[in-house]
Amino acid sequence: MNNLTILIFGNQIFSEIANELKILSKFKFSNFMNLDSCINQAKKYNQLVIFFKDNKNHQEYLELIKNNIPMIVLTNHRISKKNLSRELVYQMNMPFKILDFKKKIVSLIARYEFKRNSFIDLNGYIIDKNERKLKKNNVELQLSEKEINFLILFSGKKEPISRNDVLKKVWNYSSETDTHTVETHIHRLRKKILEKFNDDNFIKNNNRGYYI
Repeated sequence: MNNLTILIFGNQIFSEIANELKILSKFKFSNFMNLDSCINQAKKYNQLVIFFKDNKNHQEYLELIKNNIPMIVLTNHRISKKNLSRELVYQMNMPFKILDFKKKIVSLIARYEFKRNSFIDLNGYIIDKNERKLKKNNVELQLSEKEINFLILFSGKKEPISRNDVLKKVWNYSSETDTHTVETHIHRLRKKILEKFNDDNFIKNNNRGYYI
């Protein structure tokens, strides 16, 4: 996350004040009045949003939630516990102390960085290292530690990975070990992916090894 620039939606005055406060001098606050521009900026540069919520902008709020934007919500109104249960949405009731506000920013940045670094994009799927899940189009598959480690091997790889390399890097076996461990686990993993995602061509292999 770019932890220097923080986006503020719909409050130009607060943006100007925040940029003048010494206690917040580590950050630069940028105000947005257009929601699409705000969302695009937040997603492109992995930035968090400060959102002033009232009775008139509930739809904008829901749109930010839908786009999984890390957000601090400043409001005098109650917010659904369902939305606040998301770990990347904090609420602060107004009025608030600037020091508490700064602590919320620092905490949210840290949580978002941890969450973002646990994701790996793999050929249209998302590997969630933290939750040990494979995800695609809002469908999730819980995997074992070995299965996750096996899939992580293919991140950024263009060439097939040999059976021996898989043995050594995932199961810590030597290449001389006579075992069907790799074949057995990959067979089970392929079956899980087929049943959950209806994809029978995710993990492929040829005479050089396995590839995705």
